[in-house]
Amino acid sequence: MFNEKNFIVLFITLLALELLCSSIPELNSFRYVTKPLILLSLIIFFKNNYSHLSKRIQNLMLLALVFSLLGDIFLLFPDISPHFFTLGLVSFLIAHIMYVLVFSKKAKPFFKAWFFIIVLLGYAAFLFTKLENGLGNMLIPVIIYMVVILSMAASAFLRYNKVVKTSFTLVFIGALLFLTSDSILALNKFYKPITFANVSIMLTYGLAQLLIVLGILKQKND
Repeated sequence: MFNEKNFIVLFITLLALELLCSSIPELNSFRYVTKPLILLSLIIFFKNNYSHLSKRIQNLMLLALVFSLLGDIFLLFPDISPHFFTLGLVSFLIAHIMYVLVFSKKAKPFFKAWFFIIVLLGYAAFLFTKLENGLGNMLIPVIIYMVVILSMAASAFLRYNKVVKTSFTLVFIGALLFLTSDSILALNKFYKPITFANVSIMLTYGLAQLLIVLGILKQKND
């Protein structure tokens, strides 16, 4: 069985393979394997190490990871139908809601993070000015998605001093990386193409998921 250090090496290797396949057109077809393997490996690792967590946290985390996996799969087929992008958006929306529920279990009240929330809202407003002209009929879904992912980042911040420092730091950095990944994806799709977008999206996304899982596993039981 992989211990944490060995798993991190395995995960980084899988992520590197995915980045390689997404960067070289001749290898793009291998992404149907490399991309799902990233979340599958995390799901297996989490299940093998989550026994000290409450059943609620176990189930919510598994739901977050499974819906993330579904989102990854749906986003492999955007050229076949725009509905696949929508399904991917919905899958990640559900995943973020699950993460909000997980983080909120060990979080302070929202009003205690008013400064950080103001910063998030300022960032969201700036991002929206870049996206709004290209959203079209995706305006409402994207606004809803932005609200949820901002809530995810805020709830990760609110774990400060409610969990051990290592758990807080890993989850919070993971949440910020997830926000970064989704921002790059949105800018690339609705604003203008970004050079090596696939690489930056998957790198920040993969590391985000890894850090969140590692951080939650370091959290003590309720």
